[in-house]
Amino acid sequence: MADTQFKVENYLANSFIIVEGKKNANNFYIILKGKVKVAKDNPVVATEPYSILGPGDFFGVVSCMSAHNRIESAVALENVSLISVEREKFGLLIQKNPTVAMKIIRFFSRKLRDFDQAITNLTFKNVAEEDPSHLYNIGEYYIKKKIINHATYAYQRYLQYRPDGENRDKAIQRLQTLKAPLKAPAQGQMVGMNRRYKDNTMIFCEYEPGEELFIIQSGKVKITKIVNEEVLLAVLKAGDIFGEMAILDNKPRSASAITFGDVEVLAINKSNFEGMVQAQPQLATRLIQILSERIWTAYRQLENLMIRDTLGRIYDTLLIQIEKHKVKIDAKQMHNFEFGTKELINMVGLPPEKGDMFIVQLLEDKHITLEQGKIICMDLLELEKTVQFYKKKSTMERKREASKNT
Repeated sequence: MADTQFKVENYLANSFIIVEGKKNANNFYIILKGKVKVAKDNPVVATEPYSILGPGDFFGVVSCMSAHNRIESAVALENVSLISVEREKFGLLIQKNPTVAMKIIRFFSRKLRDFDQAITNLTFKNVAEEDPSHLYNIGEYYIKKKIINHATYAYQRYLQYRPDGENRDKAIQRLQTLKAPLKAPAQGQMVGMNRRYKDNTMIFCEYEPGEELFIIQSGKVKITKIVNEEVLLAVLKAGDIFGEMAILDNKPRSASAITFGDVEVLAINKSNFEGMVQAQPQLATRLIQILSERIWTAYRQLENLMIRDTLGRIYDTLLIQIEKHKVKIDAKQMHNFEFGTKELINMVGLPPEKGDMFIVQLLEDKHITLEQGKIICMDLLELEKTVQFYKKKSTMERKREASKNT
């Protein structure tokens, strides 16, 4: 594992290896020898307060591969030797040791699933468990909306995965009324690993078991989830990867993928996935970059949900947009957000009538202004400081409550 292409760094016991919040995280570490404690100043829901890592474990990958600030600190518990892997040498690492890539990808997929679950629980109450029985409900949703092809797909999949389910007869009746076959025909044209889909085709439906991940070759794909209404989570384009969670942790799909225009994808199943990671290190690199960015975003969303002041969450939502687009944060640095107060209230998940009150408070800040309906921050460093103030305030309140309860 120790290779001349990768630098080995030694740290004495009790010394900091990485520090939370530090910018320009260009490398991550794999432990060769010794133990390292990884912790966050203010742990979010769905994360352990800290973890103790040993030889073969890694840390710092999320911030390195997503090119964001460090989201954790790492301290040597004893004298340690570490392999330092720079972002641009990641592909080389995979070629030499593909098992490392698989270990990171599996760890990330578990982490992301935990984060997504925590965000869903905190944001949308009463979300159904990921069980194929709910495919029938998805069919019912789309039939009410008169989106017949999606309803048909969901009923067919329900019968496929729950042939003796309690809604079996109803699903059969629905499909007969729609003059649709009970068994789902193959979606799209298949040539080897390549698939072509027409516009507005469901590639897969939330709650159905998944056996493939997809890489978009051309066209766009919408990722949606039904939470009372259909929520658009993302629009993906050529080069993007989706559906990876299902093949990495054997769970049903957590969202639906629907084509937006004609689409061509590459479908990779469980059996050829590991081989492909070895043969094409760039695939693993891209997948880890995507997972890192998603974990970073999910982590920041959870951080945001833990800020108790609504105004603090609004400020932090603005900061997340800045960090997402990797805008440099400096004193007197101005930024036009290209969206208005209505969109901001939506992002925070507030009803409009409640949101307006906080927008009035936000605009009392001399560093925040509106121009032609768009939000402008006159000083990004001041925005960052304001968010830090609200985060510290929430942390102190939690600590006070915890000490009262002990």
